Amino acid sequence: MTRLSDTPLVHDSAKIVESSLGRYTEVGAHCTVAHSTMGDYSYCVENTQIAYASIGKFANIASHVRIYASMHPMEQASLHHFSYRSSWYFDGETDNQDFFDWRAGQRITIGHDTWIGHGAVVMPGVSIGNGAIIGANAVVTKDVADFAIAVGVPARTIRQRFSDDIARRLDALAWWDWEHEKLHAALQDFRTLPVEEFIEKQGG
Repeated sequence: MTRLSDTPLVHDSAKIVESSLGRYTEVGAHCTVAHSTMGDYSYCVENTQIAYASIGKFANIASHVRIYASMHPMEQASLHHFSYRSSWYFDGETDNQDFFDWRAGQRITIGHDTWIGHGAVVMPGVSIGNGAIIGANAVVTKDVADFAIAVGVPARTIRQRFSDDIARRLDALAWWDWEHEKLHAALQDFRTLPVEEFIEKQGG
């Protein structure tokens, strides 16, 4: 059994590049996390690629997810990366830093307590709200609201998880910011109480 702790658990085959990982985080086999942050308790499992993303707490990221599918220079004469990774191809040439700076500026934001399903692709510049669910193999090209469920290619919202009132109260409760001990104390309530009763018991 794996016991998570304040120290992030990173598989030996995973690659972390200029990124920060919170407490109780986990990065699975053959994952890459680059130029990104992962909040406390978030995890990604096998063969997921993450770049230029700010990921909240308690994010559940399935296998083979691509968060930030790299963009190519569509307005130029060639899409190929010889035009911006030029040092790979030509003696004396440097890479096009302006293009990489542009890529870095198209950050993705993923909220707290989200679920990104198997094989989903999240495109640059997209924001996914707290509590949102992205269906398996969805391609997210536009923002997804808090507590929405979005599926398909391109992804579209099919329904909200909760009523507007419950969503507002749950967001205001912000249980994802609780201390570890408080989470533990409320564990049985998380497991057994309907969401409205949970909010009421916790004073929300």
